Amino acid sequence: MKEILKIPRWAKIVLRILLILLICLLLIVLLALLFINFYPSFGGNASREKKAEYASRASNYFDGAFHNTGEFSLMTEADDPYKDRSSGKGTLPGENLPTVTPSLFQNPAKDELSLTWFGHSSVLLQMQGMNILFDPVFSEISSPVSFVGSRRFSDLPLTAEELPQIDLVIVSHDHYDHLDYPTIQQIDGKVGRYVVPLGVENHLKRWGVSEHKISTLAWWEETEFDGLTVVCTPSRHYSGRKIIDQNATLWASWVLKNETYQVFESGDTGFGGQFEEIYAKFGTFDLALMDCAQYSTRWHEVHMFPEEAATAAGILHAKAAIPIHWGAFRLSDHAWDDPAERFTLRGEELGLTVVTPRLGETVEWRRLTEYTKRWWREIG
Repeated sequence: MKEILKIPRWAKIVLRILLILLICLLLIVLLALLFINFYPSFGGNASREKKAEYASRASNYFDGAFHNTGEFSLMTEADDPYKDRSSGKGTLPGENLPTVTPSLFQNPAKDELSLTWFGHSSVLLQMQGMNILFDPVFSEISSPVSFVGSRRFSDLPLTAEELPQIDLVIVSHDHYDHLDYPTIQQIDGKVGRYVVPLGVENHLKRWGVSEHKISTLAWWEETEFDGLTVVCTPSRHYSGRKIIDQNATLWASWVLKNETYQVFESGDTGFGGQFEEIYAKFGTFDLALMDCAQYSTRWHEVHMFPEEAATAAGILHAKAAIPIHWGAFRLSDHAWDDPAERFTLRGEELGLTVVTPRLGETVEWRRLTEYTKRWWREIG
């Protein structure tokens, strides 16, 4: 019997190797969890009290997460009816994109409207005499760490340190290409106020932003700053900075309005009925900043095809529309200039005024038609 139960020497060696591998794997998992929990770029978590608050304020918060309305699938297959409009260029430009030094108003008047696009979704809007910065990302890489991720393929017109004093920072959602830890660290000292969707405040507080500087909103909630109304409106997207926090924070589009102008910023979004809802509630928009890039037939429900983005601007009856979410990072496999080209072509078919500034170019509302050069067509 003892001979039958005796384990061969080779089996003992195999078992020992497997045990060592298992211990190594457990150590790797433990180190990864510690890194995710303690490295600040991954952001903060909501307390039990915060989660109860989200449930009381947002009907789309339940089971510990935020949800899109209606049927929704993050990954799906969809046909792109305009795929033949591809420019045929690569996913990265063959040369540096042209940049312009911003001509920002130092003391903008309350009846002035201007904006400066820095690439991707980072936009400085000057409205109601304020400097309003959307989704500030001024790092060279879109990632929680500096050594891996999507690297910026365009020059920055200016650095985060060169930005003027910022009255409001508005964040659409917590993905790395919209909420950047190093950038927040660099600009926080010059920011007066942050306006963010529910849950994003936990990241900012983790990074040392004073709680009294942060306003949180659910969809259809609004806040007011010295004559400027900021409204949090729906989008079709998702959130998360680490695997274990998917949809723990809300994503949003934004409406800004004063006595003179009304501006829409789409955030990241798929095409849906939210645009009709927003138009029904707010009416015609002077300017619409539309997500039109990083799309794919595989994740069509979270990013519009460019033609859909132009159509959405038409639904909003926007007097002028600007394509954003392109010109900085490669996050999909379409040609680098396809978003602007396809958005422009569809917009022109719809009779939209499509404004396409160069990176860093300050667009003044009273001179709107001067910013319609399709500059990317001159770049390989």
